Amino acid sequence: MSDSPGASTDLDTPPRRALPRRRRRPSALSVVGLVLLLGGLSCLGWVGYQYLGTNVVSERAFDSGRQDLRQQWEQTPPAPADPSASPRPDALPGDATALLRIPAFGADYEIPVLEGTDLDTLGRGVGHYPGTAAAGEIGNYALAGHRVTHGQPFSRLLELEPGDEVVVETRTAVYTYVLDEAPRSLTVDDTATWVLDPVPGEPEREPTRALITLTTCQDLFRSADRSVGFGHLQSTRNKQG
Repeated sequence: MSDSPGASTDLDTPPRRALPRRRRRPSALSVVGLVLLLGGLSCLGWVGYQYLGTNVVSERAFDSGRQDLRQQWEQTPPAPADPSASPRPDALPGDATALLRIPAFGADYEIPVLEGTDLDTLGRGVGHYPGTAAAGEIGNYALAGHRVTHGQPFSRLLELEPGDEVVVETRTAVYTYVLDEAPRSLTVDDTATWVLDPVPGEPEREPTRALITLTTCQDLFRSADRSVGFGHLQSTRNKQG
């Protein structure tokens, strides 16, 4: 290597700058795939919430509804039974009016019954169809509940047999109904309002007995099919004031 002035050396040669690498733009196929993936994950998340998350929320609402209703009853104990008084509660839509127990579902099964059958109400308990009889009243006491999601209070409804008891407790009395027809034996469309008649299927007939009707989705997924069970009032135990 020469030491003479002006001689070229490796130290005199400036380093070559690397050219920046061009970023590849994602292809249209990649974008579509990403969108589909995100959409699929969103759908899975929604389904998971519907079938798991709503149950957690509703079960908490069931517990709260039971406690609140019993506190109301304790604060306003029932008056002595008046045979001439109507058992129909003076309740607003969404109000809890009773507690439902079905012994075949176990000793811990107790669900609040609320006025109305809209989605919000059915997420907090079992719904009482507006316009149908009150608990213990002559006519048709008709109830609706979810079979899946939102606490699924009627998840086992299709297991019931004729002769199984359905107990409804109000502030003033405990009514024990007995099923005459198993819910799995009858499937109707959700527009079949005849099941809510005072005498189901006989709209012109004057009711002479206190009846009960239980309705729920026939399928595990949302559909227009409803499973329906019918029963009659077997006994009434009035609470003492």
